[in-house]
Amino acid sequence: MSGVLACFGQRDLIATMPDRLDVLTGSCIQIPCLFDIPDQNKYTFNSTILTSGVWIKGNPYFGGHPDSVIFNSTEMVNRYQGKITGNMSQKNCTTVVFNVTTNYTNIYFFRIESQPFRATDPDKSVNIVVSDLPSSPILTVSGEVKEGTPVSLNCSAVAPCPEHPPELTWTLPTQFTTENQLQENPDQTKSVLSTVTFTPSYLHHEKNITCTAVYPVGTSNKTAEHNMMLNVSFSPKDTSTSISPADPVLVGSCVNLTCSSTANPPVTNFTWFQISGGKTTQIASGQSYTLNVTVGNGGLYYCEGRNSHGCGKSNEVQLAIKGQGEVIGFAAGTLGAFLLISLISLFVWRRNSRLHDGLERTDSPQGQNSPVGTVCTNQATAGEEPEKPAEDQPEEIQYGDIDFSKLQTKETPAAAQDRVQGQESVYAEVNVTGSRAQEPPLNNLDGLYAQVT
Repeated sequence: MSGVLACFGQRDLIATMPDRLDVLTGSCIQIPCLFDIPDQNKYTFNSTILTSGVWIKGNPYFGGHPDSVIFNSTEMVNRYQGKITGNMSQKNCTTVVFNVTTNYTNIYFFRIESQPFRATDPDKSVNIVVSDLPSSPILTVSGEVKEGTPVSLNCSAVAPCPEHPPELTWTLPTQFTTENQLQENPDQTKSVLSTVTFTPSYLHHEKNITCTAVYPVGTSNKTAEHNMMLNVSFSPKDTSTSISPADPVLVGSCVNLTCSSTANPPVTNFTWFQISGGKTTQIASGQSYTLNVTVGNGGLYYCEGRNSHGCGKSNEVQLAIKGQGEVIGFAAGTLGAFLLISLISLFVWRRNSRLHDGLERTDSPQGQNSPVGTVCTNQATAGEEPEKPAEDQPEEIQYGDIDFSKLQTKETPAAAQDRVQGQESVYAEVNVTGSRAQEPPLNNLDGLYAQVT
């Protein structure tokens, strides 16, 4: 009668179970199952009466297909070894089947037997797939994997046999912490969830991580794994500047500078700077910078790369201009020589000026500042003619006394020159009346003589 009602689209029993279950050969499988009775049949179902749970393989028909029944909870012997672990009185028909083999792969329908109510849900079945290898775990990432920011990775593996859940292990290029738990999914199936937490670095970008699920089956283990490449976001790293040609270049030649950087996402803006005379100037933008060399282009150059996560500065490179050092050296030498000659000329001019001033101070006009002294000579008596010397009488040398306390010397240019050179000589010109003396020889620089005229 249930089959007839099913043909007319009426459901006497509403079963709830997963659409598909994957299981390993030799392992067990748990089939989550719940059922409900439609309102029109609730008066015929008595939850206090023992209710049998029946699993039918391949089709929903119970009568006339005894080979299709693989399990009946009221039977001691069944084609499939298993048991109903749910409480039927509470409409829980969860069932565990042991020692699954590959020929268990098929669709299955659930039926209840209870006096006076019997019904099968022909519209709901579970597809059981048996394989020799476990399915791969599932890897997910919570949020963006960004450099310096802690991130969590989740690995989930189905647990078709909750009595022997899989063990999850991780392979990461850095230190991490893990947390494992058995959890229930929305369709009532079980799975093992492993969460790993770590702080990524730009060095972890495009590195592989692996989650491995190890399933115990009998006395052996079966494994499955999932690999994933990390996609780490980071600011520009390893930014560098290259110059071509690297050797000193001539004025008027062409030089190409290139900036390179590692970043994720890639660098969107390159900026060029020049350091000259201790001053930094922004000169251009773009990954490459080409210039025709002039004298003012010499100096240090560097670039900066920037993306949405920050910027990175490159090394500094020297742009050397051929011959510029020699020209600068020659100019510096010429300037130094000019300054030296100027200093020497200034020194000589000031020395001569001081010497000229000294001569003007000491060389006064005739009759002024004449040396004053008492000169004793033989004078004639008043009114008498002076005695004339005989023709053959030799001239006598007349000596005079000089009072040096009142004497002021008259310095001649020659005397000034001697004074400058460190020789000390004193000369005096004395006018003596009444006699004419022969000039004594001046052969003693340490003595003092008077010339009598």
